[in-house]
Amino acid sequence: MIWKRSAVLRFYSVCGLLLQAAASRNRVKGSQGQFPLTQNVTVVEGGTANLTCRVDQNDNTSLQWSNPAQQTLYFDDKKALRDNRIELVRATWHELSISVSDVSLSDEGQYTCSLFTMPVKTSKAFLTVLGVPEKPQISGFSSPVMEGDLMQLTCKTSGSKPAADIRWFKNDKEIKDVKYLKEEDANRKTFTVSSTLDFRVDRNDDGVKVICRVDHESLNSTPQVAMQVLEIHYTPSVKIIPSTPFPQEGQPLVLTCESKGKPLPEPVLWTKDGGELPDPDRMVVSGRELNIIFLNKTDNGTYRCEATNTIGQSSAEYVLIVHDPNALAGQTGPDHALIGGIVAVVVFVTLCSIFLLGRYLARHKGTYLTNEAKGAEDAPDADTAIINAEGSQVNAEEKKEYFI
Repeated sequence: MIWKRSAVLRFYSVCGLLLQAAASRNRVKGSQGQFPLTQNVTVVEGGTANLTCRVDQNDNTSLQWSNPAQQTLYFDDKKALRDNRIELVRATWHELSISVSDVSLSDEGQYTCSLFTMPVKTSKAFLTVLGVPEKPQISGFSSPVMEGDLMQLTCKTSGSKPAADIRWFKNDKEIKDVKYLKEEDANRKTFTVSSTLDFRVDRNDDGVKVICRVDHESLNSTPQVAMQVLEIHYTPSVKIIPSTPFPQEGQPLVLTCESKGKPLPEPVLWTKDGGELPDPDRMVVSGRELNIIFLNKTDNGTYRCEATNTIGQSSAEYVLIVHDPNALAGQTGPDHALIGGIVAVVVFVTLCSIFLLGRYLARHKGTYLTNEAKGAEDAPDADTAIINAEGSQVNAEEKKEYFI
């Protein structure tokens, strides 16, 4: 009996082994068309990464996600790692999707999706984490800057991964000739980038906006900028503008002294011919204007306007010539002498032309002979006509008629 039981157990054991082998062979054969599919993911630091693993053909085989340290994150729908940032999005026989929120630079690496067939099949997905550059800062500007000085501005930003790009603009016009420096941060993952701009300033740079712009793929086409408004100090520039182009005796005149500079020039100084104004009662200074109330010939001369600020001094001159109003009126009216001269010339030329024409006609007067002088038409024959014609030449002068 014991031997019979032993034989039966051995029979069932062999049958089980055969069934297991057959099932294993069927599983291997069915798994040949099963492959997990994944995609690389790029996410900005602090954002959320979605990792998806798909299998088109699956005979109820388990799926698993593991991190770069080969720690299991999810096995089917079961969470394996205690990390509140990791959550299950979807778990079916054909898909296992998880999300990682508040991604940090340390999360970057290669994640593995495993399909537990015989043998196990895997697919890799690389998670790239972009480091967002910090807001840039401009250094090197000390206000004010004197005209002609060399200015050096430096723009710096840290925390970018990969290294950010820095561009300079001056009144919206890009400046290309700049220096660029890239340094790796202490974490050996991000970079600090700096750029230096050198240029010599002039008065046209006063109030100009210099912009440092940081471009990076993590900024979604919205660059970060830093701006510096320049303040340039320069000596005054001076110009005198008269109220009329033709100053006339007896009329008023206003000379305006236009002065520009930074700092703003002090009240201007007016002088005449290198000295003080000779007639303060008629020549009144009001701010930047010199008012001459009643012009006369004694006001002729060179007037000088001088402007001064803390940087320097500049001046302009105006030569005043007071015109006689009667002379100006005569100059502006018709010139009767000129008109009379032209008429006389025309009349003279006309008379000369008539005289010359008369002499020409007198020298080239025409003549003709009357039939009486000819004597040829009454001749009975040709010989008589010839004789008459020859005879008539003698008295031809007596029978000429003249015409003019």
